[in-house]
Amino acid sequence: MSSVTTLCWMISVAERFTFRRADGSAQRTQQGLRALFAVCLLWLLASCQQPQQIHLISGDTMGTTWSVKLVDLPPGVTLTRVREDIELLLESINRQMSTYRPDSDISRFNQAEPGSWQLLPADFWRVIRYSLQLAKDTEGAFDPTVGPLVNLWGFGPDPKRQEPPSAAELAAVQTRIGYQRLAWRDADQALLQPGDVYVDLSAVAKGYAVDKVADLLLGIGVENLLVEIGGELRAHGAKPAGQPWRVAIEKPLPGLREVAHVIAMSNIAIATSGDYRNYFQAGERRYSHIIDPRTGYPVDHKVVSVSVLHPRCAEADALATALTVMGAEQGMAWAEARQLAVLFMVQSGSTVEEHASSAFRRLTAKEISP
Repeated sequence: MSSVTTLCWMISVAERFTFRRADGSAQRTQQGLRALFAVCLLWLLASCQQPQQIHLISGDTMGTTWSVKLVDLPPGVTLTRVREDIELLLESINRQMSTYRPDSDISRFNQAEPGSWQLLPADFWRVIRYSLQLAKDTEGAFDPTVGPLVNLWGFGPDPKRQEPPSAAELAAVQTRIGYQRLAWRDADQALLQPGDVYVDLSAVAKGYAVDKVADLLLGIGVENLLVEIGGELRAHGAKPAGQPWRVAIEKPLPGLREVAHVIAMSNIAIATSGDYRNYFQAGERRYSHIIDPRTGYPVDHKVVSVSVLHPRCAEADALATALTVMGAEQGMAWAEARQLAVLFMVQSGSTVEEHASSAFRRLTAKEISP
């Protein structure tokens, strides 16, 4: 039976809708007719609604790719407008925090005169302030001044290298490292360039950009979305039919693409830091792109990846790097003390062992919706 035929049949039933008076006689009620007609109309409208759809848009940014999945669009909002707004937003973040762009605000700061105070735009300011707070809390395991070391080891804008730097090169660069050298003024969002300090925010900028894109979409009325930039993700709401967004955590094995876990996510972000993709081999040793600012060397322990679940992707991104630098034992103790949801993957011979914090186990035992 078609929707129109069914509606006509229901109206005919409504026309025969009656009630009984106290004397037993019957009379058609206009109120009953109107009520049943309204129900019929609502049913017809519901039956004509289009099923929910997942829309996908994507592009390039920050030397990697971005993608957004969203379920339906608010009235008056088009995918073209959403794409344009996202691209403008990402361009703004790049213009502020890309060390690969000589005209960016972060490059301007890195090249500023010693002793000069530099006024920072809003996004740069928020990210550097959080980074300095985390640097203090981790006692330098996370350090936004690590950039010269990253570049020296060939993992930044400088050319790649196949051999480790000399002890003399490392010693020279180490004098430039130290978050304690930076001072700031909250009143005018200014950062002091003490001289020869090079700030690098690549360990948090992608996660921050994920948050900004997610907040943009939520602000225009998109309720169900999944935002991803370079593997860092944040989910809100659900897929059609109320199904959760499902995100895979990869097994940290060089040359392979295998899934270790699939997590149901809603209203939370996830970021993973690992040393198994970006490295170079020299002799018997593999040198990771994750540099320990305290030693000047790439991390040299058995942790191959760290995944962090957090309401904000910027925090998840930065924490994943800090915990990777700390290593499994120190990192897990630090995470447990702060009730962080963390998964360490640790090389043990030819296998990989998983070590999950209590908060991670609690969250992944159910649909994640803090």
